[in-house]
Amino acid sequence: MRLSELFRAEDVLVGFAPPDKWGAIRQMVDHLVQRGRLKADAGAVITEAVIARERSMSTGMEHGIAIPHAAVDAVDSVVACMGIVAAPEGLPFESIDGRPARVVVLLVIPKSQKLLHIRTLADIARVLHRDAVREQLIAAGTSAEAWAALAEGDAAKRG
Repeated sequence: MRLSELFRAEDVLVGFAPPDKWGAIRQMVDHLVQRGRLKADAGAVITEAVIARERSMSTGMEHGIAIPHAAVDAVDSVVACMGIVAAPEGLPFESIDGRPARVVVLLVIPKSQKLLHIRTLADIARVLHRDAVREQLIAAGTSAEAWAALAEGDAAKRG
């Protein structure tokens, strides 16, 4: 899946400043509900599903990346949001390498599409593991700039 299709520019949150990883999950789900990308009546269920998944095993990866996610019945297609953490010290996410997250990706995937779930996680990880892409995302001043960096990194991955 092309990340430029997965994320809309307005769903790449620059200057993201949640209090902790739980707040990050809540804020991102709320953002998607407010934008009409998730149904309002499903917001609480989705938040709880992502939090339950995170409690079972941290989704903090390496290189300052976290991908909290859940497979739920409340969506028909993949819905995603990305937060670029404003604080230089990042957001503690119990990551594999012990480093805080600077890029947080929320993924909500239809429960019936397990293979898509795995492929989407892999595509995101491949693009975000490139130092240049992460640096451009963190340096972006606007959502449009961050989305353009993501699209460029995705195109380079495919090229």
